[in-house]
Amino acid sequence: MKKILIIDDEKPTLAMFRLFLKAYGYEVLLAENGLEGLEIFRREKPPIVLTDIKMPGLDGLEVLRQVKEIDPRAEVIVISGHGDMELAMRALQLNASDFLSKPVQKSELDIALKRAEERLKQGGGEDRTLQVREEGNRLYVLTVEGDVSSRSESSWNEAFQSIFKEQGRGILLRFSEQTSVNSAGVAIIIQLLLEADRRRVPVAVSGLSDHFNKFFDLVGINHYARYFEQDEAALAYLENASR
Repeated sequence: MKKILIIDDEKPTLAMFRLFLKAYGYEVLLAENGLEGLEIFRREKPPIVLTDIKMPGLDGLEVLRQVKEIDPRAEVIVISGHGDMELAMRALQLNASDFLSKPVQKSELDIALKRAEERLKQGGGEDRTLQVREEGNRLYVLTVEGDVSSRSESSWNEAFQSIFKEQGRGILLRFSEQTSVNSAGVAIIIQLLLEADRRRVPVAVSGLSDHFNKFFDLVGINHYARYFEQDEAALAYLENASR
């Protein structure tokens, strides 16, 4: 049974997570503050940690930093209050695996845990979750199915350079619900979007989850790519923008 550690200073929140996660088959470890959480982490070595950001004493960002020092492979999902996107961004810069906003929705928790489990299966290997296909008339669809991190750099560079070489007229980045992006991944995406902008190749984005949509807005990616809910609308935009 896989262990998971939940760190939150609110007892009702801990009770809720214990109920959900035991039903998922996890051995659930609970801590009411950051210091207790770190003690449990050092002793039990759970591969997945969920921690609130705002806690008295040792806050979630410091917990995240110390957990990553103890075990860089640990998957740490941070929980931020509504509207605390800047804190969530700082967490991603500290190599958080993912973030959730309060009140935590079961559907978003499910997705975050799937992402974490998938990254644990991948281990430290190179990311291979970017699939490229030509939609027609030199419009290209890049489907992103996993983690976008420093391990992704070579595959992303290869995909974009191939499209530029073929004189692609537009690029659609289609994110699946399992996709997660950390700060290194954001830097890679921004770098490539800047190059696409310089080459005057329009870029559209579809399938982005609400919280990553807000995060991308915060870091300025929306200045270089248009967001759409449906692939069809995104492709229609690219067709018109590239004429």
